[in-house]
Amino acid sequence: MITLTGNDLSLEQIKEVLYANKKVTASTKSMEDVQKSREAVEKIVSESRVVYGITTGFGKFSDVLIDKAYVQDLQLNLIRSHACGVGEPFPHIVSKAMVLLRANALLKGYSGIRPVIIEKLLALVNLDIIPVIPQQGSLGASGDLAPLSHLALVLIGEGEVFYKGKRMNSLAALQQEGVLPVTLEAKEGLALINGTQAMTAMGVVGYLEAEKLGFESELIAAMTMEALNGIMDAFAEEVQIARGYKQQIETAARIRHYLSDSLLTTKQGELRIQDAYSLRCIPQVHGASWQALDYVKEKLEIEMNAATDNPLIFNEGEKVISGGNFHGQPIAFAMDFMKLAVAELANISERRIERLVNPQLNDLPPFLSPKPGLQSGAMIMQYTAASLVSENKTLAHPASVDSIPSSANQEDHVSMGTIAARHAYQIIQNVRKVLAIELICAMQAVEIRGTNKMAKYTKALYEEGRKQVPSIERDRVFSKDIEKAADWLSMFEFHQFIKKNAKKA
Repeated sequence: MITLTGNDLSLEQIKEVLYANKKVTASTKSMEDVQKSREAVEKIVSESRVVYGITTGFGKFSDVLIDKAYVQDLQLNLIRSHACGVGEPFPHIVSKAMVLLRANALLKGYSGIRPVIIEKLLALVNLDIIPVIPQQGSLGASGDLAPLSHLALVLIGEGEVFYKGKRMNSLAALQQEGVLPVTLEAKEGLALINGTQAMTAMGVVGYLEAEKLGFESELIAAMTMEALNGIMDAFAEEVQIARGYKQQIETAARIRHYLSDSLLTTKQGELRIQDAYSLRCIPQVHGASWQALDYVKEKLEIEMNAATDNPLIFNEGEKVISGGNFHGQPIAFAMDFMKLAVAELANISERRIERLVNPQLNDLPPFLSPKPGLQSGAMIMQYTAASLVSENKTLAHPASVDSIPSSANQEDHVSMGTIAARHAYQIIQNVRKVLAIELICAMQAVEIRGTNKMAKYTKALYEEGRKQVPSIERDRVFSKDIEKAADWLSMFEFHQFIKKNAKKA
């Protein structure tokens, strides 16, 4: 059981909830703070004080006063009218992260909601009743209004959910689990939707996948080094220290470790003086991607524990401040940065693929074909990798540089952070397929070199990979191989693999 406080949720804990179905609960202290904040809202309503979102309309309607007799109608109308999302729904795991993150943010005690709202959100997570949330429609400022409205619909028994493998009416799923829908009271609708949880959830899931891809890319690159008799001198520790980047030093150290006992790699001057950049500069390029991913991780961990709605309630209601914590710019930048970092892993991977298949760049059979000319071998796999890399370049265009005013120009600068997060996730899926192609080509090439000469780690990767994709003995529909290899990489337990093989003699 993971206890949420609103202040210290970690990526590792989110990973346990999303991938290991760990249950969550709220800390007693946090729920006490939530109750105090709620009492402040109820006092504001009883005194008919003019406070944005509690006794007024929203956005450009902030100057329209609402009688306390209509506070429930105000919140219900807000959720229904703002549920304008379109397009395919977010992946189940992203929507689950969204619910978890919204509950955690509300537990900070600045939002003025009743504890029962948090209890319902945690019930959705623990029972795996996951809102169907369309991906498109958020501007990433004033929070992720449209996506989070679709989340909030479920709490009132409207909208749809994913439940037990089916997409169904939310009320039916709630009834099956004995969860009663709620009637939203003053400020609660606004508190539920005024936040950055859609972009942050998408970013968290994307980051967790990108981090694993980063490690996988190095191990696959190590196999390519063997396939091309790569020169290890460029990975020497003193070379990396001379520049000073921690991530570059660590990347080179991992490559040296993976290839420490290889009989296929070479030394400077043995076959040639230098390798091409796509081999020689693996520490510098992959290391730079790690630098960017470290930045992304830092921003996500802050945002996961941030109060991002508006207004925020302080000093038991003595201060109610309309601010801008809902603005997604920090995450928008981070997601655009993640796009570049991950896309670059595919850029350099595709160049290594070219070196594996191009007979003008190696001494292997042309396109790794078993019968060059009669059979094309891996020729078109490189085309596919090039296509994916090109598509990534379009997706990598920064979303954060755009802004379109909304709500009659009251909300005149927005982040487009959710678009950045969605595009980052698309890039990650493309990158995995490029790495799958490099793996397939590298496995074929090391077979030609002699798998008995491979290093312990790369040989273990080869043996596992061959269980997914057989050797190319004749042309076949390689699309199936690429998809299967990519699916396997998405499920690959990298750290367990390294630990297991570290124990081998």
